[in-house]
Amino acid sequence: MSRLIVIVDDEPDIVELVSIHLKKSMFKIKEFYDAESLYGFLGLSDEHCQDSSQKPDLIILDLMLPDADGIEICKNLKKRSDYSSIPIIMLTAKGEETDRILGLEFGADDYVTKPFSPRELVARVKAVLRRGQKIDESRKFNIGRILTVDTVKHEVSVEGQKIELTSTEFRIIKLFISNKSKVFSRYDILDHLWGDEKIVLDRTIDVHIKNLRDKLGKAGPYIKNIRGIGYKLEE
Repeated sequence: MSRLIVIVDDEPDIVELVSIHLKKSMFKIKEFYDAESLYGFLGLSDEHCQDSSQKPDLIILDLMLPDADGIEICKNLKKRSDYSSIPIIMLTAKGEETDRILGLEFGADDYVTKPFSPRELVARVKAVLRRGQKIDESRKFNIGRILTVDTVKHEVSVEGQKIELTSTEFRIIKLFISNKSKVFSRYDILDHLWGDEKIVLDRTIDVHIKNLRDKLGKAGPYIKNIRGIGYKLEE
């Protein structure tokens, strides 16, 4: 079945351009021009009820909408267990590094600035979706006495309490688990997450690691920063 991509932008020309190129790549598209209509489609407003079969596979989200801030929308969705796993690509005219980092801090999976190449955006969409499809064999890992990672159910728990992670954060912790004795450089992590499509900054990894540590709470210190080299998972 075709993957469903939601586009949210208040500029009709941008929405049409992105929609045309994604449809050429056989994606299904839903178009929205403000936060209210997006929330209605997702079933997060009082006036609408979302059909679970229409849950989007990815959201392309403009940073500045007429009725809401895109980063706030991203933050709200990533806090919900039923929507936190949906990848989000931020699409915005703001290109400063601080804006990119802010979007990533609230769980965005990628960031594209206007003006942009539609072909590049489609490539980014495909890359993000491929990352979410890679699932390890059925295994459950226990780290220390409090951290558990289930690589098939995509679940992480600390002291039995389930922790909601973004798809990128989960892939990082799976990488650490794959070789707990290895120190992974920032380049190693970038390569694992994005491969040849990595068009991001080393600083991006530091942001994701900080978010991951914060969410893991008591288990956060298991992720060690090896100065000048990178990161590793150590009990």
